[in-house]
Amino acid sequence: MTSRRRGTRSVASASLMVVAALALAACATPGTPGLLPSPSSISPPVATATPSAVDVPVRPTGTPTVVAAGLAAPWSIVRLTNGSALISERDTAQVMELDGNGSLRSVGTVDGVDPDGEGGLLGLAVRPGNPPWLYAYYTSDEDNRVVRMPLTGSPGSYDLGEQQVILRGIPKSSNHNGGRIAFGPDGMLYVTTGDAGNPDNAQDLNSLGGKILRVQADGRAPTDNPFPGSYVYSYGHRNPQGLTWDSKGTLWASEFGQNTWDELNQIVAGTNYGWPLVEGRTTQSGFANPVLEWPTSDASPSGLTAVGDTLFMAALRGQRVWALYPDGGVTAEGQASPATTAASAMAYFTSQFGRIRDVVPGPHGTLWFMTNNTDGRGNPSKGDDRIYQVQLDPVPAPSPAPSPAPSTAPSTAPAPSAAPTP
Repeated sequence: MTSRRRGTRSVASASLMVVAALALAACATPGTPGLLPSPSSISPPVATATPSAVDVPVRPTGTPTVVAAGLAAPWSIVRLTNGSALISERDTAQVMELDGNGSLRSVGTVDGVDPDGEGGLLGLAVRPGNPPWLYAYYTSDEDNRVVRMPLTGSPGSYDLGEQQVILRGIPKSSNHNGGRIAFGPDGMLYVTTGDAGNPDNAQDLNSLGGKILRVQADGRAPTDNPFPGSYVYSYGHRNPQGLTWDSKGTLWASEFGQNTWDELNQIVAGTNYGWPLVEGRTTQSGFANPVLEWPTSDASPSGLTAVGDTLFMAALRGQRVWALYPDGGVTAEGQASPATTAASAMAYFTSQFGRIRDVVPGPHGTLWFMTNNTDGRGNPSKGDDRIYQVQLDPVPAPSPAPSPAPSTAPSTAPAPSAAPTP
């Protein structure tokens, strides 16, 4: 499916609704779902190759350039501190390495992946160590699960070691599998899961479906999770596929709606985000409202990343990259304004590159975004799928107002000097 809206950049539609996220701590205590491995030592927090946080809003500028081409239904990008990047291919179950020189090679195939519809090899995350660990979320023949593998070798010649299951028992289906994984500032692994086509999973605290999960690096449930003995961090999600933290440590998630609203949510521990009882904004009590929402034709969001306090969101059906300013500071015309306190969004590259699956900070103040035109729903061109790089620059200040024209009326008094335009 493709969007009918075209253009390099579009202002978010009038139907884009801005609301404050509510924080509600649920009181139910579920059982402990999933199968846990034996406890083991916890590694230090992850270090990622992201640029320094900036305290001003930023936006893409200039023409994107191709970083990599010839990928097959890619799903997730993880950049490493040594300049390489790892990319998952959903249907081939391969992990690809893009080295610092732009060469692309296969690191290996992840055993046990059973691609089906939207399922397959999905999210990746890396935790440093000696050797570092590559974490992967994938669809098996019986469930969705999270595994880890030692990443052996060196840049340009990485290989995958023996797989260890970290978390199993996540409901699977041909759609709504979630699949994004990321290490948070607290060193915990966060996992997005879909409702697997069964909306009731999202409200069932004994199900791992329709949730954001919080897991220790070895697979144990953290003792400070909101529901004792459970992996569940937040619930009431339909199909969240984006996770990121801004410079203040706030957790954000992007989520597919059904027929009406896609969402950007601020994630608070123990909070119910409403699905399937509500979709998008609601006046009902007990549910957190999205901070931003879009018609599904404008988004169908997947990957989400942060550069400082600016968020960038990949849109599949919407075929664009959204720049999001949840704390305000940017006008509806895309100009910086400290007086603007309402959340806002700007769309870039609409319908220029097709479906966009993931976004990550690139090197030297850039943004990477990855297309997903070979997944069976896009219209691939020669060389698809690709990773693009585009420069990020501060959002410009408003243009100064023109000075008023001098009066032509006669005056007996000398005219005052014009004040400088601010």
